[in-house]
Amino acid sequence: MHAHAAAFHHNFNHFFDQLEPLTNHREDLSRDITIQHPAGTGLIHRLQPRPEMELVLSDFRLTSDRTVELFSLEPMVEFGYCFQGTRRSNLAASEQEIVPGQWSLQLINTAEARLEFDAKQPFMMLGIGMSVAVFHDYLTEAAGGRSIDFAELLGAKPYRIFQETIDPAVAVILKHLVGGLQSRDLHRIELECRILELLLLAFRSFLVNSKETKPLLTRDEQSRIEAAREIMMVRMSEPPSLLQLSRLVGLNDYKLKVGFKEMYGNTVFGYLREKRLEQAWLLLQEGNANVNEVSCTVGYSNPSHFAEAFRKQYGVNPGALLRRSSSYPPSVSGGAGGLFPQAPLSTIIG
Repeated sequence: MHAHAAAFHHNFNHFFDQLEPLTNHREDLSRDITIQHPAGTGLIHRLQPRPEMELVLSDFRLTSDRTVELFSLEPMVEFGYCFQGTRRSNLAASEQEIVPGQWSLQLINTAEARLEFDAKQPFMMLGIGMSVAVFHDYLTEAAGGRSIDFAELLGAKPYRIFQETIDPAVAVILKHLVGGLQSRDLHRIELECRILELLLLAFRSFLVNSKETKPLLTRDEQSRIEAAREIMMVRMSEPPSLLQLSRLVGLNDYKLKVGFKEMYGNTVFGYLREKRLEQAWLLLQEGNANVNEVSCTVGYSNPSHFAEAFRKQYGVNPGALLRRSSSYPPSVSGGAGGLFPQAPLSTIIG
């Protein structure tokens, strides 16, 4: 194995060794790790889509509080999706907490870390880790240039994290990915497609559309545009026109249009469409209203147009989602908007 790849996988091996000391074989990184130990029980499903990348689906419960001390040998990037349980970490003197329903992007240079897990709390998480070289490869533009760089994002820091709530678009992909692992018929090309979909959404959300990269608006203009967004969310079913909205917040329509795209990465009404469909997803998950009622609630007067937009956005008919949701108990953890049934991950992936 290449020296960089070996060092990258050491970061994961070190963590797994402390949770399951009996797992010492490194020849095959694509395998299940069953934890049967006085310290806890569970399953870790480990896959290697490419030499310097790992996908890890974890589900375990510890019998006592556990602190895991780690040292990263190789700089890396990790995307995390938390479904159950809370993980606290101290990395490079930075205290962080990852809670159910959140996804994160972590940039990690060589540094010591301390991870804390609470006893008797089920922990369920998907992680996608990659070397800096793979991260840069994905961010290379078609013309060969690269506008986002690992070192520039970190600056002088040894560690940086971006976090957001898992939105429905991400939840749909996660459901397909876990479903493929459950059926055991997920081909490598399907696995990589799902991973790439998740990475694309993460890059857009955390990096491309980050407010930190959008410094052209004054603070007052940003405040007015944020107010415009709030108005559109409150009046989702009957939104004002762009001209009416600009008058409500005290900006001309051109500044509002350009500034909104700058801050949120979408047009005013493109953003409204996304949020309408996200709200529809949540209402259908709750299962308390039919498709026509949900359509009207989020501002679609024509249920057929709503169904077409929903299917185009999420790859599933709203009626099918409503039927599936009725078979799942409510999520007690709040993870992923109730996307996954509250069962051990070992039963989800087989």
